[in-house]
Amino acid sequence: MHIEGKNNINFVAEKSKYMYRTHTCGELRIADSGKQVTLSGWVQRVRDKGKMIWIDLRDRYGITQLVAEDGTTDSATLDLIKKIGREYVLQVSGEVIERESKNANMSTGEVEIKILSINILSNSETPPFTIEEESDGGEELRMRYRFLDLRRPNLHRNLMLRHRMAQIVRNYLSDKEFIEVETPFLIKSTPEGARDFVVPSRMHEGKFYALPQSPQLFKQLLMVGGYDRYFQITKCFRDEDFRADRQPEFSQIDCEMAFVEQNDILETFEGLVKHVFKVVKGIDFTEPFQRMTYDEAMERYGNDRPDLRFGMRIVDFTQIVKGKDFKIFDEAEYIGAICAETPTEYTRKQLDALTDFVKRPQIGAKGLVYLKYGTDGSLKSSADKFYSTEELNRWVEALGATPGSLILVLSGDKSQTLSALSELRLEMGTQLNMRDKNKYAPLWVVDFPLFEKDSTTGRLHAMHHPFTSPKKSDLHLLETDPVKVKADAYDIVLNGSEIGGGSVRIFDRSIQSKMFDLLGFSKEEAEAQFGFLLNAFKYGAPPHAGIAFGFDRWVTIFSGSDSIRDVMAFPKNNAGKDIMLDAPAELHDDQLKELSLSVSYQKK
Repeated sequence: MHIEGKNNINFVAEKSKYMYRTHTCGELRIADSGKQVTLSGWVQRVRDKGKMIWIDLRDRYGITQLVAEDGTTDSATLDLIKKIGREYVLQVSGEVIERESKNANMSTGEVEIKILSINILSNSETPPFTIEEESDGGEELRMRYRFLDLRRPNLHRNLMLRHRMAQIVRNYLSDKEFIEVETPFLIKSTPEGARDFVVPSRMHEGKFYALPQSPQLFKQLLMVGGYDRYFQITKCFRDEDFRADRQPEFSQIDCEMAFVEQNDILETFEGLVKHVFKVVKGIDFTEPFQRMTYDEAMERYGNDRPDLRFGMRIVDFTQIVKGKDFKIFDEAEYIGAICAETPTEYTRKQLDALTDFVKRPQIGAKGLVYLKYGTDGSLKSSADKFYSTEELNRWVEALGATPGSLILVLSGDKSQTLSALSELRLEMGTQLNMRDKNKYAPLWVVDFPLFEKDSTTGRLHAMHHPFTSPKKSDLHLLETDPVKVKADAYDIVLNGSEIGGGSVRIFDRSIQSKMFDLLGFSKEEAEAQFGFLLNAFKYGAPPHAGIAFGFDRWVTIFSGSDSIRDVMAFPKNNAGKDIMLDAPAELHDDQLKELSLSVSYQKK
């Protein structure tokens, strides 16, 4: 139902006029003074000062203060009020009056409700943690009682932001002639990178469905089917290790277009990102987003999702510092450095902490060499026994360092050292408050390698997925040197997080078959796994390309949160468990029997 000229809050109020509430708890203002109103909501807090009792009543729209006074409020109502505790659900009728002590931090802070009648709709036990913006409950406790955690205003804001962004995306893409098509959740297991979640079939004994890691194959088939602009906001499922920006089930803005090349995709979806920024954040990006090649990103920032909110680029020091009888450098394949402009000189304790940081197992550096460039022009290095002042000045020149800067140098295997420098750069950015959550630096990373080579087995793996097209200029290298082939692939990066990625797809059956061959699939395996796609390519497949945005990550960045769990209604914990539902859980023997399954446990 839609009523012209009515916003959502007023529509709720009008619909509820003769029910539990006439207004919401975030609606009343000084202009409403004198009105008789009815509110319903949860008790945020009760303040009993003897002759005066105040109740803060909360719903998802806000908080309104209620007041009862000895001598004004009837005794039966006062007796009832004294039984009320936090999180009780109330229906309250009364008169809107002007507050004597106004609260400028509340949208309803100029008024309060003089209680005339009160109805306890539902009692509440004392909650296990405070339901406030900053709760005293740890994450595990709050996730066990997620239904209570969801009452906190920051969760309200995040889920409302999520809803709003989803609507903006849907409307924008619909206006651009995209149509939303739902694709199946029960599909066939296909090798796409991560492990599949599998679902046993009761009707087909010994056979299993898989939950989709993405709708990749279906959206390509939709292109073959003639739906040249597709999207959906959909769930995807991957059985992989967890971290702050991963969940076993997550949401993706999945998009595909036919009769397009890479630049068409970048321009179309850069337009979407700019539109969402303008509507949600009020930020108008008028210039095109920066585009950076994968190789440049790796050389300058040590990873393929660089955080461009600050500088501190990596500089190759290999030729600058070798040959000075400093064994750590002379035996290294690669030496790289970053330069941090520090407001105060780093102490020995701080430098030792940075050394410990880069030596952590997940980073893997063997040590850290530093050069402090003093504000007085002095140079002090942990390697000054091997380098003269003149040689240390070359370090300063190579990095463009200024007095007061700190130069940090790592060495070793090139790939590992670049990765470690990337982590060190981000750590320094954090320590120096350079990663401002209110600043946004989007960019495209393009020209990824088509393949990764396993250093142990020598086997090739697809950098993105097996359906990514090689660049036309590199097609000849598929036969002679496939590791050098660049992909028509692209990621959109925001503040050091990949929020979207995609590629031009292979639509030629012979090239797709060659791709499967290079990835180690026999013809029989390729036919068994992907025969339906190869078959579709026989019947006129158009050139097509697409992209998928990690919707949860995007909302997380916009919300200022550190974890995608903060923008999901019912997330899993770090171990992939729903501790509120106690899932995953064992099945009853009757269920296993019905599925023709038995469970055995391996000793660990």
